[in-house]
Amino acid sequence: MRRRDFLRTTAAAVSAVALRPGTGPVDWKDWRVTGDRVNQHLTDLSRFGANPQGGVSRVAFTDADIAGRRFAMDLMRQAGLAVHIDPVGNIIGERASSARNALPILFGSHIDSVPEGGNYDGDVGSMSAIEVAQTLAERAYRNRHPLTVVIWCDEESGLTGSRGFIGDLPPAELTSPGRDGVPLADKIRRIGGDPDRLADARHAPGSIAAYVELHIEQGAILDERGLEIGIVEGIVGIHHYDVTKIGIVEGIVGIHHYDVTIHGFANHAGTTPMDRRRNALLAAAELTLAVDRIVRSVPGRQVGTVGRLLVHPGAPNVIPGQVDLTVELRIRAVIADAVAGLNLTNQLMPSGAGHDAQDLARIGPMGMIFVPSVKGISHSPLELTRPQDVTNGANVLLQTVLRLDQT
Repeated sequence: MRRRDFLRTTAAAVSAVALRPGTGPVDWKDWRVTGDRVNQHLTDLSRFGANPQGGVSRVAFTDADIAGRRFAMDLMRQAGLAVHIDPVGNIIGERASSARNALPILFGSHIDSVPEGGNYDGDVGSMSAIEVAQTLAERAYRNRHPLTVVIWCDEESGLTGSRGFIGDLPPAELTSPGRDGVPLADKIRRIGGDPDRLADARHAPGSIAAYVELHIEQGAILDERGLEIGIVEGIVGIHHYDVTKIGIVEGIVGIHHYDVTIHGFANHAGTTPMDRRRNALLAAAELTLAVDRIVRSVPGRQVGTVGRLLVHPGAPNVIPGQVDLTVELRIRAVIADAVAGLNLTNQLMPSGAGHDAQDLARIGPMGMIFVPSVKGISHSPLELTRPQDVTNGANVLLQTVLRLDQT
């Protein structure tokens, strides 16, 4: 996002409209997913690895997982996505952009489960991401950014897919036998990946515009309080990363860091008349005040900071001829704005479980959306998220993706 755009708008500035081929402006803020369809896809997915207790045992790299992945890829193709498996084994579905050089917006989750798990953990986010793509295809939406649906491989036993995506799978981990005696590299080959090409799967910091993940809460806060949506403000387990670089946030956070140099003209402070001065420090002071004023003027939770000033030559009797400064801008309200537009009850909340989003936060802005888990039960055949809550979450995901694409 360009600095000028940020300073004039935040995520709340979503009045921009998309254009459908052959038509005038379209108010995409009124678009909604097809709830019955996404819930039916959840039911259909639950057949793969179904266990007698009513849940699933779709453990990563098993036959059930491979069958479930084939099912998901078929749905992705039906939604108009170009589908492939990356070297780590992640399923990637891409929708091309209408703008050149725009960074991709990623959204998705996982479909592997724990042994004797439930039908919603990971599945809700994955099927909803596909539903968002299907809805955009039906609306003939012309996205500005490349839109990428991702189903991460092997989330449950170690975030394998998302770690590989950011280049954080050590060679020793690939070659060491797992609990079943099979090295991870062989398992990745089993699902269509290529561990010999993991370097090709690595995405560097700054290579994505944003990542959004819809997930069940796996706790009881939303259900007990009768709330429809949770906006995640932090993920437990991410604390060992440098938070100044990754954005632990409510909604979507983008950390935009700018190095600015202001050129004036250094001259004698005692002999140069005031009307003949080109004082770089005065301009830097104006910019500092402008950052504070403009960020405060826009609704939302964004913040802006000028945190460093280097004045040259830095002598008491010399008018500053050059100032180097840093400006840091953070956006914190895209998901919150989407929720407000849907008139859903919500609250900010932490995540007590780890998710693929915590890895994606190391290379770009990320955000998570939670929907209620009935009685807080998860990793169990009794896991349940009500159909309307699934639909609500999918609609928040849809509107978040649209807002990100427009801004």
